[in-house]
Amino acid sequence: MSNAPPPDVTFVPNPNRADYLQRSPTRSGRGNEENSPLLAPRVEHEYGLFDNNFPDDPIFQEIIRSAESAIEEGILPERITQGSSGSYFVKNREKNIIGVFKPKDEEPYGKLNPKWTKWMHKLCCPCCFGRSCLVPNQGYLSEAGASLVDRKLQLNIVPNTKVVKLASDTFNYNAIDRAKSRTKHSIMTKVPAVGKKFHRLGLPPKTGSFQLFVNGYKDADFWLRKFDAEDLPVSTATKLQHLFERLVVLDYIIRNTDRGNDNWLIKYEPASSIPKGDNEVGEWNLVENPDISIAAIDNGLAFPFKHPDEWRAYPYHWAWLPQAKVPFSDEIKELVLPQLSDMNFVQDLCDDLFDLFKTDKGFDRRTFTKQMGVMRGQILNLTQALKDGKSPVQLVQMPVVTVERTKEGRRVRADSDQYTQSFQHRTPFFSWC
Repeated sequence: MSNAPPPDVTFVPNPNRADYLQRSPTRSGRGNEENSPLLAPRVEHEYGLFDNNFPDDPIFQEIIRSAESAIEEGILPERITQGSSGSYFVKNREKNIIGVFKPKDEEPYGKLNPKWTKWMHKLCCPCCFGRSCLVPNQGYLSEAGASLVDRKLQLNIVPNTKVVKLASDTFNYNAIDRAKSRTKHSIMTKVPAVGKKFHRLGLPPKTGSFQLFVNGYKDADFWLRKFDAEDLPVSTATKLQHLFERLVVLDYIIRNTDRGNDNWLIKYEPASSIPKGDNEVGEWNLVENPDISIAAIDNGLAFPFKHPDEWRAYPYHWAWLPQAKVPFSDEIKELVLPQLSDMNFVQDLCDDLFDLFKTDKGFDRRTFTKQMGVMRGQILNLTQALKDGKSPVQLVQMPVVTVERTKEGRRVRADSDQYTQSFQHRTPFFSWC
């Protein structure tokens, strides 16, 4: 018999329970009664049991199930007012925020973006519309891809993010979809025999990225200003430096074109005193150091298919921080250098991203090949900078390079695979923005 340890946690719903009903906007189940809600469940053969199914991550799957159940009960996602796209706070049945959902068609340049700023941008400045180095409307894949890279390198700074499907009346739908949903619901109510033949009664589910919500965090800019005025304890400052280096590694590998101090977060927990002994009035001689952690959110503008070479350079804004002038620590070298120096690991990372990106309807293999060429070049520069003991600010000053696999069209790995390097000689017009 196998001596392998049992799994830590397994979420297995019991279908024999009377109160267990698979009723959610993106799962199969009941919903053909006359009093079915507008956001009725879909039949199994249309969306199947594969949507929002994450057997390798049961905790994430359980969170998605709680979000679906909350939507079924009328606890709908709430649109976030900040930002230039349609993004939503998703809640559970207790009305606590559990995640942020960003639909693909409501991205900054999506056809159903509810924010008027990008519409004005497209109308008034069509020549400067969008970022020419990025694939349009793939921000949701970029969000999930950043989380994938984070997990592969064990950086643990990106909240778990995956591609899911959700439907809610608070999402931005066009008039036709809403009219269809109302008409089908009306027919179902008045003529159930006809309504039962509909594949779907409610609004269609939207594909997008779902990122777990983190509590107790604030914009990095808020805490960095405080840290400038108040010195941190040595141990806390060292931990912040190590976490900052993880952020640098992530952003540089995925070539994040939108990392400001307002879209990465810091959680700072002040020092606490512990009394000596069991007596409440004892001596308070043991003081714990403040704890600090970071979260890298808003990763939707990454994975370019070429380095910025037109109007804007999209620099890393953390390069102006004092932490960027400190050479990379041994801690970050030991964490990522053995993996990044292994071409097999790098190719495995590219293969995992391929499996993620190919799910998009507009997926183009040639464009993806270019995206991976940019990422390999970034990894090459990062590896060399770590070996040479450079600092983050010196890293971003290195010449950008693209590394393309000679036989990229073939998924099977062979010893004969070769890679070609090419340097970019064209620079953007504005280097500071």
